[in-house]
Amino acid sequence: MLLPRNEALDLLRSYIKNERMIAHSLASEAVMRALALRLGRDPEKWAQAGLLHDLDVEITNADPAVHALETARILTGMGLEEDVVDAIRMHNEMATSLERETEFQHALAAGETITGLITATAMVYPDKKVASVKPKSVVKRMKEKAFAASVRREVILECEKIGLTLDEFVALSITAMAGIADEIGL
Repeated sequence: MLLPRNEALDLLRSYIKNERMIAHSLASEAVMRALALRLGRDPEKWAQAGLLHDLDVEITNADPAVHALETARILTGMGLEEDVVDAIRMHNEMATSLERETEFQHALAAGETITGLITATAMVYPDKKVASVKPKSVVKRMKEKAFAASVRREVILECEKIGLTLDEFVALSITAMAGIADEIGL
């Protein structure tokens, strides 16, 4: 089963208090919905994975050794669909000692990671608006290792494992985030 969106959002807010993390989760939800629509997958399922993927980030202190495992435990206990839980667990492969294999796993990892690079790029624009961000600027920033240094470029490049070029993936992600700009403060 999937949670109704209002319940999923309430669940997210019960675990995450940092508004920037809420914005990241909303951006990830939007990107995942757009990816699902582009790839002919279930947009509600993929969006829910994007929304809830970092549910445990504050209680685990984002510790890569355990982050996502607690989220998987919580969501499994709630009866959430196993492939959603699996994609969430695998967005942080460091906690599982496994490599991502499925389209859904690669999509969530790349989709949630690109939001950080797009957000960082928007923040250096004078108006700080995602709608002003051009795909070529994000692609250029991919090559600048010092820019948004914590963003793992190799994870973003997993977009190629789901059949999208980097240029296509960045453009789709910017459009998705621009569609909820007010909600994410960009």
